[in-house]
Amino acid sequence: MTRDEIFSALGLEDVNSGAYAGGWLDAGGDALPVENPATAETIATVTMAGEDDYERILGTAIDTFAEWRMVPAPVRGDYVRQIGNALRDHKQALGALVSLEMGKIAAEGEGEVQEMIDIADFAVGLSRQLYGMTMASERPRHRMYEQWHPLGPIGVITSFNFPVAVWSWNAMIAAVCGDTLIWKPSSQTPLTAVAVTRIAQQVMAGTGFEGVFNLMVGSGRTIGDRLINDRRVPLISATGSCDMGEKVGVAVAKRLGRSLLELGGNNAVVVLDDADADMVTRAVLFGAVGTAGQRCTTTRRLIIQSGIKDEVVGRLVDAYRQVPIGDPLDPAVLMGPVVDEQAMHTMLAAVDAAKLQGGTVLTGGGRAEVEGLGGWFVEPTIIEVPKDAEITRVETFAPILYVIEVDGLDEAIAVQNGVTQGLSSAVFTDSLRSAERFLSHEGSDCGIANVNIGTSGAEIGGAFGGEKDTGGGREAGSDAWKAYMRRQTNTINWGDELPLAQGIEFG
Repeated sequence: MTRDEIFSALGLEDVNSGAYAGGWLDAGGDALPVENPATAETIATVTMAGEDDYERILGTAIDTFAEWRMVPAPVRGDYVRQIGNALRDHKQALGALVSLEMGKIAAEGEGEVQEMIDIADFAVGLSRQLYGMTMASERPRHRMYEQWHPLGPIGVITSFNFPVAVWSWNAMIAAVCGDTLIWKPSSQTPLTAVAVTRIAQQVMAGTGFEGVFNLMVGSGRTIGDRLINDRRVPLISATGSCDMGEKVGVAVAKRLGRSLLELGGNNAVVVLDDADADMVTRAVLFGAVGTAGQRCTTTRRLIIQSGIKDEVVGRLVDAYRQVPIGDPLDPAVLMGPVVDEQAMHTMLAAVDAAKLQGGTVLTGGGRAEVEGLGGWFVEPTIIEVPKDAEITRVETFAPILYVIEVDGLDEAIAVQNGVTQGLSSAVFTDSLRSAERFLSHEGSDCGIANVNIGTSGAEIGGAFGGEKDTGGGREAGSDAWKAYMRRQTNTINWGDELPLAQGIEFG
């Protein structure tokens, strides 16, 4: 699809305002140019939310919450079902917009929209499963149970690399829980946020609940800082770098609010000598090169046992040299650009640092020239480094894979866990003992640990998130819904006496 076809399909021909509060506002902030990273050309301009817009958006979310929370959860789920169906109708165009604005290839762009559809389906079922628990009371003729109440207006801060899927993880679940949403997207990808908000707007129009899904495009220094420090917003869900998450976490904790943080992931694949080399090659190639290395679950470290290293690394070097790089909307392309010029320079600086720390570049390492395109293309890169190379402890959002040779599983686990981040991890082995040990208390310290699959491609049914500097939050499946609600314990005395707990006699 061309830029004009995408804009026409999503109703973005007149795109301007980045402020929505139950209706589109005449945004009072600065103009934000939006760049296509494949061409480095401006494709649209969005006017950011201003100071007055912030209050209108937050006020709408608060006022709508008072009514939305009283709608039965299954009815809220039906609205989410309709949004999921609307996303199905716009899957191709919205996926193409993700590619156009962010740079991931078309298959991944559509895959991200499919993830939105999947979480909507999950949330619809969840709307009938917001279960509490009944507990036995020690006092006669007493009933004790717990129930869950909606939390309030939820602030959702998303990153550029998954510009729509991460919003849906939060928004679809929070909406069926009875919360309203205030979305602050990355300033690098505001168009996708505007497009998704329009899709939700079309579903909610005329229902009286147009203010459930709200949007404020703005800089972190203005809109973002106000949002994370606002006591009226009980939960901030933020996705981004560890540095950003630390700022958000401190600000929210200072006001005794809640934060759900999905931060950096310096992910490793451990490969033991008994691994299937073909499976390893395919998993690492997708995990390290997909999205031009700009996933939080990207494979950044290949921790590999000596006996299989030469075979696997040789296969990977051959595969890397055959990766088609170019326009992400071209179906023959497997790797598009990094998101902007700064991202490109950050990658090149990391390659230089790795060399200074004893690393050897096995393939790639530079800027890629793509005929007819002037965007931010880089070569997928493999660097063999010593185990103590400091650069391997830093998450560089780019397609760099560090190869680290180890003697066995004990050393591999120590290297795997020897970074401050703790999102995703994987081991490739045919040994049941090795696999189970990797998943045990003395194994991987990450929130996600896989056996014989890579670090990327998590399904929405499981809770997604990491440990240590990754933030500790959980989104999407399992019981992640509890983050968006408040727990209340209730005790009912249906007798005619007033016994005290613990057998206390008073008076």
